[in-house]
Amino acid sequence: MVWIRRIRSRQRAVHRSQASRAELVDRVARVLPEDGKTEPLPGLRLHRSSQRTELGHGLSFPAVCVIAQGSKEVLLGNTCYRYDPAHYLIATAALPIASHIVEASPEQPYLSIVLQLDPNLVGSVMVEAGHHAPRSQSAVTAIDVSPLNADLLDAVVRLVRLLEAPAEARFLAPLIKREIVYRLLVGAQGGRLRHIAALSGYTDRITEAIERLRKDFDQPLSIETIARELGMSVSGFHHHFKAVTAMSPLQFQKHLRLQEARRLMLGEHLDAGSAGYRVGYGDASHFTREYKRLFGAPPMHDVERLRQDTRGSAGL
Repeated sequence: MVWIRRIRSRQRAVHRSQASRAELVDRVARVLPEDGKTEPLPGLRLHRSSQRTELGHGLSFPAVCVIAQGSKEVLLGNTCYRYDPAHYLIATAALPIASHIVEASPEQPYLSIVLQLDPNLVGSVMVEAGHHAPRSQSAVTAIDVSPLNADLLDAVVRLVRLLEAPAEARFLAPLIKREIVYRLLVGAQGGRLRHIAALSGYTDRITEAIERLRKDFDQPLSIETIARELGMSVSGFHHHFKAVTAMSPLQFQKHLRLQEARRLMLGEHLDAGSAGYRVGYGDASHFTREYKRLFGAPPMHDVERLRQDTRGSAGL
């Protein structure tokens, strides 16, 4: 009977996924026997942590993120995205985010795989597969989480297997990366990738605005000027920018400024006043208030805390 065949097919898919997850845990753990990060293939990053981490701030980048063991939360604006071995996260733009590992232990460490998504590769696969750019000009949020199906998981496992066969990886890794992109395009996140690869529409213009704000984050922000240069109304620009980034343009700029100020104080040993001035704040007290609101402590207290505890994991 049809329903019996469907049940058996689902059962096979479940068993296949369980076997793939077990293999992924084993292979990532062998590559990373101790806590840390590595990039064994260009664009492929592995991460291991034997403990939960505090909330860290960083920038996302176009990537698909798969967890072999443990779980993680990523915050974009006021929205929290949690993913685990049964779900994957996809990011399609460079955005200021916060993240932390929420499930990890010495016995069952957090193990993750992050594959950077090349927009050119996405566009190439989209064209070859006949997935045309969407006609709709509606914007989509640049981060989301979806269930990880057996086919996509299998492709990720085969990519990680190549780490033990470097001679084969040179030829097979590009093919498997194309397959992963294809699996994403035909899956629940396909619309998100197609919008990012689109050559026209609001999302392309919002992507241009994001790049401009990232480049000139320390300059005064004129929404009217940016909207006019993008050929959009001020209200339309604001609406579509927030749909993609989950933040207003002003909030986006503020996050970029404060993260750069934090980097300057931590990495270049600038004092709070100098760091605030470098990123565009003319009022030191205003800078301190906004910094504390985002990071939970005044600038120098926060930096001292970071120096004492460098175990946090920011990013995807």
